[in-house]
Amino acid sequence: MRLTCMFSFILLFGAVGLVVFIHLQDPEEIVHQQTPGIKYNMGFQEPKKQDCVSSDNQDRRLRKNTADRAATVKQSNSLEPSESVPTKLQSTDRRQSSIMFAMKDQQKGEEINSIKLHKRRRRFIIKKSPILISMNSSILNLPTLKYEDRNNSKWKSLYEIQGERKRIMRETCSKYKSNNRRIITPYHVSRIFVEDKYRVLYCEVPKAGCSNWKRVLMVLNGLASSTKDIQHNTVHYGNYLKRLDGFDHKGIYHRLSTYTKMLFIREPFEKLVSAFRDKFEHPNNYYHPVFGKAIIARYRVNATKEALRTGSGVKFKEFIQYLLDVHRPVGMDIHWDHVNRLCSPCLIDYDFVGKFESMEEDANFFLHLIGAPQNLTFPKFKDRHSDEERTTTKITQQYFAQLSPSQRQQSYDFYYMDYLMFNYSKPFEDLY
Repeated sequence: MRLTCMFSFILLFGAVGLVVFIHLQDPEEIVHQQTPGIKYNMGFQEPKKQDCVSSDNQDRRLRKNTADRAATVKQSNSLEPSESVPTKLQSTDRRQSSIMFAMKDQQKGEEINSIKLHKRRRRFIIKKSPILISMNSSILNLPTLKYEDRNNSKWKSLYEIQGERKRIMRETCSKYKSNNRRIITPYHVSRIFVEDKYRVLYCEVPKAGCSNWKRVLMVLNGLASSTKDIQHNTVHYGNYLKRLDGFDHKGIYHRLSTYTKMLFIREPFEKLVSAFRDKFEHPNNYYHPVFGKAIIARYRVNATKEALRTGSGVKFKEFIQYLLDVHRPVGMDIHWDHVNRLCSPCLIDYDFVGKFESMEEDANFFLHLIGAPQNLTFPKFKDRHSDEERTTTKITQQYFAQLSPSQRQQSYDFYYMDYLMFNYSKPFEDLY
C-alpha cells in the first residue's frame, strides 16, 4: 500500500512538473529547436526585447547575404540558377511565405516588410522561370523608311514586301496557334544572337546564310573590319557573339521589346538537300560517326563492315528514311529542323523576314534600315566547299527524284508549316 502511494505521488509530481515546464517554455524557442536556422514570424506573441535585437541582426545579415548573392547572379548574365544560391534558402523562402500568409493576426507593417524581403529573395532565386509576353507585343516594329527613301521605288517595294511576309506569318500563326498569349523560355531564344551597338537580334537558321550573317554582326560590333577577314571556325567556334539566353530576364525582355528582330529562311527542300550535301557528301568527323553510323545500321540492308565502322556514304533515301522515322535511331539536328522550332516565329514577333532566294537584296535593305555603315554589304562568297555549285532548285529536284511519291509527300508534310508560314509554293505538282 505504501509503495503504491509513493509511486502515484511520483507520477503526479512528474506530470505537474511537465505541465509547468511546458507553460514556462517560450513557443518561439520550441520552433527554433525543431527547425534550426529558420526564422518564423509569430504575430500573436509579444516578443522579448532581446529576441527583437537578435531578429533584427539576423535580418540585417540575411539582407546582406541576399544582396551579395543577387550581385553575383547579376554579374553572371545567365538564365541558369547560380550555384552560390543554396537550395536551403529556396526552401526557407517557401516555408516563410506559407506561414506569413497563414497568420492572419500578424501586424500589417511586419507582414508587408516580410513580403517585400521575400520577393527580393525570389527575384534572383527563380532565374529560369518563363517570361510571359502578350502576342505581338513588340514596341519596335520594322524601322520606318527615312524621308529621303520614301520616293525611292526600290526601297518602297522592299518595304511593302516585308509587310506582306509579316502579314502571312501572323495569319498562319493565328490560324494554327490557339493561344493569344505566349510564354517565352530560354529554349525559345537560344538560337538568337545579339548585336547591341545597332540593336539587332538575329535568329540563326542553318543553311540560309547564317555564317555570313554572323560575319556581318561581328563587323557591326567592331570585332572585325571586314567580313573577308573572318574564318569559318572563328565564326562558329570563337564565341565572339552573345546569345540572347545568356542574359537575365530583364535583359531578354528589354531586347525583345526594343531591338530589331530578324531571321532569314530558305525553301525547306532546298535547305534540306544543302544540309545533306554538306554533312554527308564530304568528310566530317562529327556527322559521319554520330548520324551516319546510326542511319546505315538502321536502314541499309547488308551494310558492309567499313560503312558500319565509319558511317560514311549515307544515301539521300536513307537520310529521308531517318528524317521521317518517328523512332529515329539518333535525334534531330538544327541543320534540318523546322524553322518554326528553331526561331519560334509564332512566339517572337520578328520585325524583318528575309529569304535566301533574294539574299543580297533583302540583306542590304536590312543593313540600310538599321543605319549600318555604307561600305558594309552582305558577303557573296560561299563559306565552305567554294569549288562546288550551290544547291539550287534543279539540284534539289534531282535528289528528291530518288524518292517515291509517298516519301516526297511525307517530306512535304514534315515541313508543311514552314511552307505555309513563309509562303513557299509546293515543290512538286503531285503534292497535295
